[in-house]
Amino acid sequence: MGQRVSIKNEAEIAKMRLAGRVNAEALQEVKALLHPGITTAELDKVAETVIRDHGGIPTFKGYPGPYPYPATLTISIDREMVHGIPSGRVLREGEIVSVDCGTTLNGFVADSAFTAGVGEVSKEAARLMRVTKEALYKGIAQMRPKNYLGDVSFAIQRHVEGHGYHVPRQYTGHGVGREMHEPPQVPNFGTPGRGLRLQKGMTIALEPMVLVGTPHTRVLADRWTVVSRDDSLTAHFEHTIAVTDDEPLVLTAL
Repeated sequence: MGQRVSIKNEAEIAKMRLAGRVNAEALQEVKALLHPGITTAELDKVAETVIRDHGGIPTFKGYPGPYPYPATLTISIDREMVHGIPSGRVLREGEIVSVDCGTTLNGFVADSAFTAGVGEVSKEAARLMRVTKEALYKGIAQMRPKNYLGDVSFAIQRHVEGHGYHVPRQYTGHGVGREMHEPPQVPNFGTPGRGLRLQKGMTIALEPMVLVGTPHTRVLADRWTVVSRDDSLTAHFEHTIAVTDDEPLVLTAL
């Protein structure tokens, strides 16, 4: 894939908005079921059913990697930052769960994620989730024409590090549209006024990933799941955003 950034017209953005609504509905259904005793495979089945019932395709399923990704969702728990594979694992009280989902509908992709607690969680876990979600919206607020990608990345980094947390260096947000991963990459750290200049019609999946103890990560033996190197807590929030003439448009909200 080249580095040319795809600019979408209004009709294409409308299609992405439809995909985004389906993706949001799938995540909403999953979030409602986050309780002790349910398995991550059961959550995955729920999301796939919602997507297919709306005529969509689970974007992640079969996605290329160390081997084709085997599920609709990535479900990452506590120290797991991203790319956790659904299985027979049972959720337990006090865990925090990051759920990422992609939907392809009418040839366009929407991608979003949330982190939520299973029952009552610790104050530290609640604070981590709050700061991560706030960082997402700090980044979104910078997604306006004539701003730079560095403005977006720096807004995320400043908020996260200002609360004593860390962002990884090798995992980023990304352009999204006809493909799940399009140019440009959007790191969660950067320098204001640097990088690609934003323009109307750009569509980007912005996704702060935040770690409590370290910016460093490692990949587990399944070759997909990414965890914090020191096994500390992590969180992840994501929306697909379109740059418009005015306010940034969140395409993956209900």
